[in-house]
Amino acid sequence: MVKFDILYNMNQDTICCISTALGQGAISLIRVSGSNAINITNRFFKSYTKKALSKVESNKAIVGQILDQNDIIDEVIVTIFRSPKSYTGENIIEIACHGSAYIQDKIIQLLIEHGCRLANRGEFTLRAFLNGKLDLSQAEAVAELIASDNKKAHNLALKQMRGGITAEIKLLRDRFIKFGALIELELDFSGEDVEFADRNEFLILIQEIKNKVKNLLKSFKYGNVIKHGIPITIVGNPNSGKSTLLNNIIQEERAIVSNIEGTTRDTIEESITIDGYKLRFTDTAGLRQTNNEIEKIGIAKTYNKINQSAFVLYLFDKMNINTKNLNDEIIKIRHKASEGVNIIILANKSDLNNKKIDLSNSEHIINISAKTGDGIEKVLNYIIAEIEKWKDFSDDIIITNQRHFQSLTNVLSSTKEVENGIKSNLSGEFLAIDIKKCLQSLGEITGEITNENLLDSIFRDFCIGK
Repeated sequence: MVKFDILYNMNQDTICCISTALGQGAISLIRVSGSNAINITNRFFKSYTKKALSKVESNKAIVGQILDQNDIIDEVIVTIFRSPKSYTGENIIEIACHGSAYIQDKIIQLLIEHGCRLANRGEFTLRAFLNGKLDLSQAEAVAELIASDNKKAHNLALKQMRGGITAEIKLLRDRFIKFGALIELELDFSGEDVEFADRNEFLILIQEIKNKVKNLLKSFKYGNVIKHGIPITIVGNPNSGKSTLLNNIIQEERAIVSNIEGTTRDTIEESITIDGYKLRFTDTAGLRQTNNEIEKIGIAKTYNKINQSAFVLYLFDKMNINTKNLNDEIIKIRHKASEGVNIIILANKSDLNNKKIDLSNSEHIINISAKTGDGIEKVLNYIIAEIEKWKDFSDDIIITNQRHFQSLTNVLSSTKEVENGIKSNLSGEFLAIDIKKCLQSLGEITGEITNENLLDSIFRDFCIGK
């Protein structure tokens, strides 16, 4: 990734790259962006109408040939987007060619020979940000939209890309700026002992902002798992039916099933999507006392997965049960799990034993048959219903980005400092410092306040061509 101390000089270059996935395919798309994009492409493109690209209207497509001197490389469709009404805010050319690796490479070679350079990761979106076409949170949403692999994640990324969180942050920031300006004005008249900012009104505003920020922070639990998938760990003693359950859930023979205890030594993860939610199930090594060093490592991994889970499915065999040991094991799992983890107790082999089991420590118990699939739908429905409960915040703006979460955490801390300062009759000079901290944290989300390292960390994770 280029160093961002030369961002604005770099922004004068004309860049190019293949925007579709590398490899052979029916169609490939090559993008060119910069002030010379049209002129450079025109040097080796010949339209069937003999019309130069410089004469083609914006947002129009034209058919012609790519030529290397007198050799025809391909028949292509060229689309023109003129500055400033383009994705990057610059002139953009999109060349739709056939998906031959040779054709793609040849067109890129011609572009470079005539004055382009290869784009860096995320540079098209970076230019959109630098040219004011997107703010930083919208730019991040572009990457999240590309990476989304389920309906819920797609919808959240789309909402953010359209400026969902931007509007919320701007509203919070504008309200803080108003009072911050009045506090600053007081400093100019510090010798006259005047108050322009009503402290009581400011306290009311701070409480409103705190509630709004808390709601946004609360939404992160929901947004983060939607983005990455809901982690669900299947645990239990050896031969309790964990691998059979995983295979039945995903409808595939993914995990080895055997009567031999300790077959699963490592974790096995598979995902399914239900009602737009991506559920990530992990089969784990059976929990028991063992002298086998490899099995011990697998059991340690099991407890590590429990700690990382949103749900734990604890499976036990109804045909072979010791209630005291079972209760002790559940207590141990609850101790290992992080706060708020939903532990669901699954009584397996309900097809062979309908006996009711009483567990004093169970949070929820469901009878299933991992072999026949009986009760599994009920388990999945229960999980989805519990996930839906996470959306008990009033706003429909959902935080999915760890950076936004950290910035909002800083905002909450700063507002508390301002609140304490007002209640302690702190001078405007010190209040202004905490207000500026709050404004800075809000500005970091949208990119109104940023730095080179932040931009580098965001755009280096983009794919080439976006």
